[in-house]
Amino acid sequence: MPALRIELGGRVQGVGFRPFVYRLARRHGVSGWVRNGLGTVEILAAADPAILDRFTAALLAEAPPTARPGLLGVTPVAEAVEPGFSIRDSAATEGARPAFPPDLAPCPDCLRELADRSDRRAGYPFINCTQCGPRYSLIRRLPYDRANTAMAGFPLCPACRAEYADPLNRRFHAEPVACPDCGPHCRFEAAGAPSAAGEAALAACLAALRRGLIVAVRGVGGYHLLCDAADQAAVAALRHRKSRPDKPFAVLFPDDARTLDSCVAADAAARAALRGPARPILLLPRRPGAPLAPAIAPGFGTIGAMLADSPLHHLLAEGFGAPLVATSANRSGEPMLTDPDAAAAALAGIADAFLHHDRPIERPVDDSVLRIIDGAPRILRAGRGLCPIERALPFRLAEPVLALGGHMKSTIALGFADRVVISPHLGDLDDPAALAGLARMAADLQSLYGIAPRRLLVDAHPGYASTRWARAEARARGLDIVPVWHHHAHASALAGEMAPGAAPLLVLTWDGVGLGPDGTLWGGEALLGRPGAWRRAARFRPFRLQGGDAASRAPWRSAAALCWAAGIDPPAGLLPEEGAALARAAWARELNCHRTGAAGRLFDAAAALLGLCRVASFEGQGPALLESLADTADDITGPAPGLPLADAADGVVEADWSAALPALLDASVPAARRAAAFHATMAATALAIAETVRRRHGVAAIGLAGGVFQNRNLVERLAPALRAAGFATLFGEAIACNDAGLSFGQIIEYGGRA
Repeated sequence: MPALRIELGGRVQGVGFRPFVYRLARRHGVSGWVRNGLGTVEILAAADPAILDRFTAALLAEAPPTARPGLLGVTPVAEAVEPGFSIRDSAATEGARPAFPPDLAPCPDCLRELADRSDRRAGYPFINCTQCGPRYSLIRRLPYDRANTAMAGFPLCPACRAEYADPLNRRFHAEPVACPDCGPHCRFEAAGAPSAAGEAALAACLAALRRGLIVAVRGVGGYHLLCDAADQAAVAALRHRKSRPDKPFAVLFPDDARTLDSCVAADAAARAALRGPARPILLLPRRPGAPLAPAIAPGFGTIGAMLADSPLHHLLAEGFGAPLVATSANRSGEPMLTDPDAAAAALAGIADAFLHHDRPIERPVDDSVLRIIDGAPRILRAGRGLCPIERALPFRLAEPVLALGGHMKSTIALGFADRVVISPHLGDLDDPAALAGLARMAADLQSLYGIAPRRLLVDAHPGYASTRWARAEARARGLDIVPVWHHHAHASALAGEMAPGAAPLLVLTWDGVGLGPDGTLWGGEALLGRPGAWRRAARFRPFRLQGGDAASRAPWRSAAALCWAAGIDPPAGLLPEEGAALARAAWARELNCHRTGAAGRLFDAAAALLGLCRVASFEGQGPALLESLADTADDITGPAPGLPLADAADGVVEADWSAALPALLDASVPAARRAAAFHATMAATALAIAETVRRRHGVAAIGLAGGVFQNRNLVERLAPALRAAGFATLFGEAIACNDAGLSFGQIIEYGGRA
């Protein structure tokens, strides 16, 4: 009887793939076996040729919904195969291509059992199967077997072992499988109260939340802080204790369409994203009169909505029966808190109570954040449920590389052969704890994948913490350093995801700041070319800005600089009461000043000139408030004028921002209309730049990259206009357009140079 050896890679471990193969083989009458390799699945299949063809096709076409199989090889073999089909133990194969599954939200089958009081796992907060549950956060090493995970310390009871060993059971080799008799448990602790365990712990947690207390809850990838989302006093207390005056909090909703609809506007695409296995935070328009505390997102027109990502959170959300604030317990920009003792120490004075559990967290994973922009969900932050992101490269690397990304919204990426693996969100690297987290993630990726990079790719800005760390690491290990320009990495990230190997394209790289090859701070560029060969085709007219990178937290500086450069007196109240004259003199004398044409700074300036945000408490606050205000406006009538374009001395097309100032400063027009008009002007300017470059260079495709394009109002004005003008318009989905995409872009740019 003919026999084949079949090897599959991709996401095929931890997703019920071997029992799927077993059932498929029995259905088709195929003999042989299936086993896990090191990141692969290996199959020996014997049957008539026609049956083997159907079986092989079905391996891909009928795979479990959370699997992502790829066919690595099919080889005929002359081997005697015993009748019947079996599942063999894992084989530790050298040179394999591991693919780690992400952590997955509870599946419908597990949720049904969770609610069924007759089921032995009823109300058990760690229920899971091959289609759901923790994966990446608990893997220690390959192959993906229970002994190599955080569940190694929980021996299976007889009932769970029987399920684990039954190929027809959906918990066959579900490595995190557990029940109340043999698995992890919760523990509730609060000052002045006895601790509680099991179901009593959940009941005590819910009672604390109903009393308006703040509870730290240990989830899949770290701790969240929860409180009643309708309780203004509780939310205000959380803001005060966490020293987070303005940045919006996410809201955990029960799985109840009526409650969700009363708070946010969610169309079919939004509901699908919310309910997907990643269970991200999704930014959605807030409904007027939503029964949520005003302090959740002051001044913002969106709410970060999420559904439960774990059975524990599901039990809490359903038990509470109303929205809960659910924000990461760590300080902004720092790694997630994962250890109970460390969390208790760090959150003393912030959390009133704690809901711990005893399942180890091998690596911290923050919530993923998405937004529906131009009709599709776009990743703003990749974390739990999405990471690690693994992608094929459009080339083959001669040697492994590690890309360190940027300074804000940090991620790192490991490139080897024709693959790249992108880490979860690591935070902003201003804090030493975040930089230590980057170092741990770099070591972890190399260990998990068994890859030792020979080159480190870094942002060309010498002051970035990631660049400094990489240079020290390179000296210690004898590695090569390869600098990559910030905006070249942005453009290459977009090209690598959306147009690998395509003809030259034009990419608008609009963000807050990044060092350019000419020594100025870029951020409003139009780059023409392909990875490894970008050149600047257009920019905003540079202006002198005091404070450099630090100006992102002081939008008044950008606004004042534009006014001074245009010969206009800044409006009253824009500058701080103390030091206004000193700031003006320092700007005039070019003390601590840099030249920039960054679009992000223009949005900062507009927000400050409209009185929305003169000093920011978090990165991007001004532009986000400006967008929210623009969304409330009666839209401007007629086509918006773009900024004037002219050729600069170096031949680069230059947009003159000064033409936007009179409209921004016209106090006779409502602020919301001025905000909307500014968005329309920026969109019209982008379109005019694209059309000008097309006339000169014949480019047919345009991409949008950089954090400015997280702005839905801007993109949904610009993208339809570009398509109407005949451009193929590219906007990333799986790779964040902000600085989280830089590490991937650095590898694409490096490969393009080669």
